[in-house]
Amino acid sequence: MSMSVNWTALAVAIAAVFVFWSLSSTSSSPFTRSFPRLYNKRICLLIAHPDDEAMFFAPTVLALTKPELGNHLKILCFSTGDADGLGETRKKELQKSALQLGLRSESDVFIVDDPARFPDSMIAQWNENEIASLLASAFAPGLAASSSTTRNSKKQQQQQQDTAPTATIDVLLTFDRHGISNHPNHRSLYHGAVHFLRVLMKEKAGFACPVTLYTLTSTTFLRKYVGVLDAPLTMLLGAWSNLLAKLRGPSSRSASSASSSDPGPARMLFVSSVTEWLTAQSAMVKGHKSQMVWFRWGWISVGRYMTVNDLQREKV
Repeated sequence: MSMSVNWTALAVAIAAVFVFWSLSSTSSSPFTRSFPRLYNKRICLLIAHPDDEAMFFAPTVLALTKPELGNHLKILCFSTGDADGLGETRKKELQKSALQLGLRSESDVFIVDDPARFPDSMIAQWNENEIASLLASAFAPGLAASSSTTRNSKKQQQQQQDTAPTATIDVLLTFDRHGISNHPNHRSLYHGAVHFLRVLMKEKAGFACPVTLYTLTSTTFLRKYVGVLDAPLTMLLGAWSNLLAKLRGPSSRSASSASSSDPGPARMLFVSSVTEWLTAQSAMVKGHKSQMVWFRWGWISVGRYMTVNDLQREKV
């Protein structure tokens, strides 16, 4: 009798989790569709290693690549993940995973193969100037060209200051300063991206930054391993942050062009549906076969970042 009751309780608990999951999904639940999204944006996801896009950013990529949003998302990976000599294999795995997560084509995946500057290492901190320089050459060619000129006349310098900064992307996504797992390669991307935007806006007072930076929020150890059960707290924090941002209003700036610019929501939240979670699982299991060692099965099963992503807009 007690055995029957235990099985019934287990079945009810499992059913309750799936009902809760369905109601929490930001893509399929009618209760959460009002959470802020991005539309018609050119987006670049900065990652450090092949598999970061699936292990950490899958809910974000799956959400932002939906055709009806009109976004064009690309991935820029700063290493081949060649620490174990599998660089060439992992390049192909990243492309396969990216397509499963919704990217348009393999050509939207760019992989930097420069182990001298960006080694795949648990101890190496990448140089933020090197990261910013690469980002400038990729997304702000005008900035890269002007910075390479050693001598400019005062007139040319004034013209540059009076010209609005431009970029070929609208949004950058990457890790926050803690790197989720405190990996130095992850943390380096945050500092490099911030430095890139500071260089982009140098001597551009009165202009709005053409690129918005969002970073993936690091959480406590406990929250990292509760999967979709972390969604309510994340939703509450996200809603509160966006409410505070609206109450504060636009920050005061010296020029109307800057103050009228919409920087985007203060926070974004993406909670995958069960179907999307299975897609993220497939991206890891089938896409990144070389990385599926025993401990990663635990991560993809109960890891929060396979299901819940919240991103914060950085003030640079």
